Formats: sequence, structure tokens, C-alpha cells
Amino acid sequence: MPRSKRRHLLREVPGGVAAPCGFEATGVRCGVKAGGLDLALIYTVAPAVAAGIFTTNRFQAAPVLVTKDRVGRDPVRGVVVNSGNANACTGPQGYRDAMQMAETAAEALGVPSRAVLVCSTGLVGRPLPMGKIGSGIKKAVVALGPDGGEKAAQAILTTDTRPKSVAVEFELDGRPVRVGGMAKGAGMIAPNMATMLAFLTTDADLSPGLLRSRLVAAANRSFHRITVDGDTSTNDTVLLLANRQAEAAKISPRHGLSRFDEALGFVATHLAHAIVRDGEGASRFIEVRVRGAASREDAVRIAKTIADSPLVKTALAGGDPNWGRILAAAGRAGVEFRPERVDLHLGGVQVVRAGAVCGYRARAARAAVTSPEVRIALDLNDGEQQAVMWTCDLTQEYVRINSEYHT
Repeated sequence: MPRSKRRHLLREVPGGVAAPCGFEATGVRCGVKAGGLDLALIYTVAPAVAAGIFTTNRFQAAPVLVTKDRVGRDPVRGVVVNSGNANACTGPQGYRDAMQMAETAAEALGVPSRAVLVCSTGLVGRPLPMGKIGSGIKKAVVALGPDGGEKAAQAILTTDTRPKSVAVEFELDGRPVRVGGMAKGAGMIAPNMATMLAFLTTDADLSPGLLRSRLVAAANRSFHRITVDGDTSTNDTVLLLANRQAEAAKISPRHGLSRFDEALGFVATHLAHAIVRDGEGASRFIEVRVRGAASREDAVRIAKTIADSPLVKTALAGGDPNWGRILAAAGRAGVEFRPERVDLHLGGVQVVRAGAVCGYRARAARAAVTSPEVRIALDLNDGEQQAVMWTCDLTQEYVRINSEYHT
């Protein structure tokens, strides 16, 4: 069935990460940050199968090491997340603190210690204030509820300006099945495990192997297709929990998988777009689409190079349709193609045909890059493959935010 006809099977529902049956969540203040909620807890009433994708940075934060060791090995009952402190580059003490976070949450929830996963985000190189963390966890356990998804989404923010949360529902065997999620991220955002935290939940019933494969596929189409500044952090984590509490039959390649993929893809893409739209200092959401490539890898590499280019991003921040910077970025991507075949569109305006400038209205081109959403389409006319990246412009506000963000 065509994608446009499948999409109507999805219905957005409230609740975010706590929307699927059997999930509860909350966000509380424990004092790690100067103000606002700073500790989130996700809980499932039944053991959940879990899958995860983690940062590729060689400096991996202590909570990443703890959670990587547990995902896929043990049933999961909870995830505890603090913001304001990354617990990264903190040595053996940081690892012990991450373990203690899980143990404190497990004891308060009455579940096995290895059934709790941990994540942290914030400043690097500072020890966690474990007294505050412990008090916050106990407070969060008391506050858990099926209506706590939005508070949890608020509690994981750092330089974000707004929470990022969504949930959808579809029918399988005449029964509702839900997928929910929340994410944080605004700076240090780059593909190859985008720099962020994202938590996805579902009440569907999937085997561990199938759950893992669906998460990887969804991430490759969403979280791995965004970039704000080309940096990859120490704490990147995407988790997907499935607690099998929906009354529908087990999902398999022959039963319900396409519907589940549609729902998971919708949630992941929604959150990925929300991260880019909330990029530090961003004023424009930018889609870079490369078509006509000889291979998908070539298309991805060129799209990423354009999306990461400071010259392209600053030109768009100034509302300048500087198509020469776009071509230059494509040309240095390390991909073989024939420049004399390349076409380039800014929105609906073609500015390059067959590798050279073509007649276009300057006012129309400028309008195409001064709208809140900018579309760049580069056609290599050299094959059948394509790829897309989503990014934002690079403004003076980004420099201000990051020059004032100290460890």
C-alpha cells in the first residue's frame, strides 16, 4: 500500500513516552540544574524488551557504558535520566555513580537493579551530586503516572527551548497499539548517532531481534539524518522499550510489521525534526535532498557535506541564496560525479542547470531561502539513488550560546 494511504492508519494521541499501555513517567526537580525540572523517570508495569543505539564517540559517558551493558540482555522496568550534568569524563567514580543511580531507582521501584537503565546529559567533567540525584529519584517514583510524559520531556532538556514529545496509535487485530517518545537536543547534533537523548516506548509485542532491527532502520531514516553543528557528543543514546501490553497479536514480518514501522518511523522522524527546529540559535529548518546519485552512500555523503557546511548555513542565516557555496560543498564531499550534469533548486527556483548558472529571478531565489523552511534539491543526474538530511542555519545566537556554555 502506498505510503500516503498507510499514513491515515496512524492517529496522534496525547501522553508522549507514557502513552503506550503499561508505561508511566514523570519529571521532577532535584537541584542539579539552577532551575526547572531536571530528573525524569520512565517505568513499565511489565518487563520490557529493549534495544538501543549509542554514541560512536570514543569518550563515552559512564551512563552510556552502564546502559550499553544492559540493553538486550535483561528485561527492563525503568529508565532514569538526569539533565544538567553529563557524568562524562568522570573516571571510575562516574561509573560508580551511574550504577548507584540505577540501584537507587531499582530499590525505590521494587525491581531488580539490572532492570533499570540510566542516562545523563549536561556539563562534562563534573561529578554527579548523588545526594540530590537520590532524593530526586525517590520523589519521581512517588510522582509516576500515565499522565507524566510531558513532565518527563521537560526534565531532560539542557539548552533546548522546548520539550519534544509525540505519540501515535494504530490498529492491529482490531486492537489499539501505541508508540510514544520524547527527545532532547539542540546543540552538538550530528549524524552517526545524533547527539541527543531519545526514548521510544511501545506496548507492541516484538522479539528482541526484530525490535533491534526496527530501531536501527528507523534511526537511519531520522536521527541519523539530522545535523545542527556537526559535533557528536559523549552521551548520545536512543532507547526503544516494548512491554507487550497491547492486546494485539505478536508482530512479525508477516503480521503487522509494516504498520509498526510506520508508527515508529513517524515518532522518530517527528522527534528528529523537532531537534533541528530547536537547534541552538536556529531561525530556519533546512532540508537538503540529493537525487540522481550512483549510490545511496554517495547521496548521503554529499547531503551531509552540504548540511554541515558553515558557509552554506551562515549564508542561509543571512537569507542569501548563495548557490555557489552549495555546489562547492558538494564538490568536496569526496564523491565522483560529473559537474556538467548537476541541477540545483532552491525551493521551487532552479538556479543551476547542467552545472552552470541559469536564468532565474533573484527575488524569487531570495524568498526561497528566507522562509522558515528552506528546501535545497541537488540532482546529480548520474543514477537512481537519493538521500535527505535535515539541518538548520548557523546564526550569531549559536555562537553566543556556546561561548557562554562553560564546563
